[in-house]
Amino acid sequence: MVEITVRYQGQLRCAATHGPSQSMILTDAPVDNHGKGEAFSPTDLVAAALPSCIMTILGIYGERHGIDLTGMHARTVKEMSKAPPRRIAGLRTTVTLPIAADHPMREALENAAHACPVHKSLHPDIEAPIEFVYAG
Repeated sequence: MVEITVRYQGQLRCAATHGPSQSMILTDAPVDNHGKGEAFSPTDLVAAALPSCIMTILGIYGERHGIDLTGMHARTVKEMSKAPPRRIAGLRTTVTLPIAADHPMREALENAAHACPVHKSLHPDIEAPIEFVYAG
């Protein structure tokens, strides 16, 4: 169990504190939803959580199997719904791995990425494809 506490600071800004580490992040409403857009929005945090989770799971898998994934990076594009209710409609992620496309563990790595807890926690209405690019 991990406790996150959040304090509303006014003007659509919140400060979230991670209980175990006491690290803090700010959120702000996006410009298209009455905010200043000066920090991650709450839905931006979901978009950031997805590639962070995918790469963490891949990193764990890589360490267990002797695959160096240093330099791996990802890009997620968040799309909001056009019609009400306002919600995340899509999270399209591209993961670039520093290994060859013919790597013998390629399929296992891709399966591991799809098993990340954030990806598994997304509502099925959210389109969340993961594309893999091999740059090794």
